[in-house]
Order: sequence, then C-alpha cells, then structure tokens
Amino acid sequence: MKQSLHKKPTIVVIGLKGLPGFGGAATVGENIINRLKGEFRFTVLSVETHADKGFELGDVRQIIFKKFPISKLNIFVYYIRCALYVLFCKKHDLVHLHHTDGAFILPLLKLRNRVVLTSHARPQEHVKWSNWVNCFFKINEKIAIRLADTFTAVSEPLQRTYKKHYNREIMYIPNGVDLEAAKLEVHSNNGEPYLLFAAGRIIQSKGLHILLQALRAINFTNKIKIAGNLDQVAEYKKQILELSSGLNVEFLGMIKEKSTLLKLVANAEVFVYPTLYEAMSIMLLEAASVKVPVICSDIPANTAIFSNDELTLFESENVEDLKKKIKYFYEHKDEASLKTHKAFKKLEKSHSWLGIAMQYKVVFEVLMKERS
Repeated sequence: MKQSLHKKPTIVVIGLKGLPGFGGAATVGENIINRLKGEFRFTVLSVETHADKGFELGDVRQIIFKKFPISKLNIFVYYIRCALYVLFCKKHDLVHLHHTDGAFILPLLKLRNRVVLTSHARPQEHVKWSNWVNCFFKINEKIAIRLADTFTAVSEPLQRTYKKHYNREIMYIPNGVDLEAAKLEVHSNNGEPYLLFAAGRIIQSKGLHILLQALRAINFTNKIKIAGNLDQVAEYKKQILELSSGLNVEFLGMIKEKSTLLKLVANAEVFVYPTLYEAMSIMLLEAASVKVPVICSDIPANTAIFSNDELTLFESENVEDLKKKIKYFYEHKDEASLKTHKAFKKLEKSHSWLGIAMQYKVVFEVLMKERS
C-alpha cells in the first residue's frame, strides 16, 4: 500500500537556492528529489533570485525567501533564514545541506536535526574570490567536516582531498545525467557548423581564455558559439571580448532551459571544455550524454570520469597542446565520433540519476534509523 503523504519521512533541503535547478548543485539536488519524492516528502528552501514560483515537482514544497536588498549578502542572508526556519518551524526528520559554504549554520541545524552535507566543490580553490572570502570558505569547510553527520563528495578527487586533510569518513556519490532526456536530442543541425563552449558562469577557472588563445593561434575561421553568463567578473569579460575580436564568435548568454542547452550541445561539431578546476562537471556529463565529440582539460576531476579513449584530453592550461588537439579533431572526425559511443556507455554504467538517488536513499534511511 502506498504511504500517505503525511507519513512520509520529511527532509528539508538547503543550498540549492531554487527550483528548477540551474547549475551543477541545483541540478543534482533536483534530480535526487525527483527520483525520491515518492519515498520522502521534501521541503526545498529557496531564494527568489534563483527560484521560479510557478515550478511544480509533485508534492515537493518550495519555500521562497525574498531577496536581500544588498546583493553581495543575498546568499549569506539566505542561509541565515534557512537556519531560522529549521529552528522555529515544523520539525523535519532530516536536513540535506548542499555546499560547504553554508556550513556556518550547522551548529544551529544540529540543535534539531541530523544533517547530510554534500560538497560539490572546494570554493576556496576558485580564482574569483578575495582572500577574506577564501578564509570564510576554509572555516566553513572545517565546520562541515566536524559537524555533518554524513559528509558526501561528488567526485573521487574531491573525496581524496578531504581524506588527506581531515581524519573522517567521506562518502563518494557521483553526479549524474538524465540519459532519457539526452536520447531525445537528435543531431539535426542544418545550419553553419560550430565549435561550442558552454558554462553557467563564465569565470577564469572555466578556461575560456585558453580556448580563444588557441583558436587565434591557428587562425580558426569556423563558427564559435559561447553559452554562459559573462557578466561575473568585469575584468575577465573585457579579456574575453578582446580575445574574441577577429574570430567568428557568437555569445549566446546564459541558457537556463535544459532542453535548449542539450539541443545546442548535441548539434555542435565539437564541445571544448578547457576548465582549470571542477569537482565533477555536470556540463561535461551532459555533453557526453548527447554523444558530441569532446575536447577537455586533463584535470583530475575530468580524468576520474573519462579516459582518452572516450574523449580527447589536452594538458590543462597548455594553449599549444589545445591547438594540436583541435587541429587533430578536424582532421580525424571519424575517430572522435567513435569515442562518443564509449563515453555514453560509461555514463550508462556509472552516472544514471536513478542509481545515484538510490545511494542517497540509503544514506537518508540510515541516519533516520539511527535517530529513532
């Protein structure tokens, strides 16, 4: 007999910031919730800058806080509001906190609930932040390691880093990809062929400048499409615009609609991802899911998922090597096409959302049982 809604164990989710999910962590959270909403009743705490009031996902409840007038403090205040909600509103069976940067509220969350914390990255390793912000992130990481009842990491390199620095158990549960949605995307580009770069936030760690330097060096004349928010860092935006001068570049801005993004990726000649740092990239998984040839940097997070048999790796931050790999692709397209099928098989084996959601289900149930 199906459990009635009021008898489902309840989980409050913090850190996604809004549904529908956009960006890595929110996409992860939404897919976990979507596949486990029959087993648990989820309440997602969001902020209006990141959420759609009209979005529905079964009986999942989304509480949307108003944005804070000072934009730089918006997310900090969001976490404070989340802590107050957990403390003074209806008690839940469990809290799932995404991101270590919100760990400063853990002492308050732990007064009423056990907490699963999922780390999607070490934000202090991003080049965007000032020294005092990086210090804040490092303090949060230590709080997270000490107080989270279960600590999960989305990649094996991230898990190894935490184990190296801290003496506690870290669970590795990978990110996934919606393979069914990917199968619906048919390669049907009848227009001008294009090379594609895509990211949610285009900051220096995504490596777009490296790609543009390589393309300029080989006098690349084909169409280049760039998707993502370029307004994150003014100085970096200026650098990118200067590097794109003389190239056949089209800036598409941020694409939030998942089906539109997948279609854009599926119809590219090649997807180039020169990122300098990732934990586990959803964007890379999605590119592989639609069987587009991929050229990406050989950072640990990427090589932990794929080998050179499944996509084309180049030495991270090495413009000369990226030049060679782009030229090789255009001279050996059939070879690159064969790699796409191997990459897709890898996703089917290890990165389906259903299998990943079942791992989280076990984590949730164990903590709830220990608490009872």
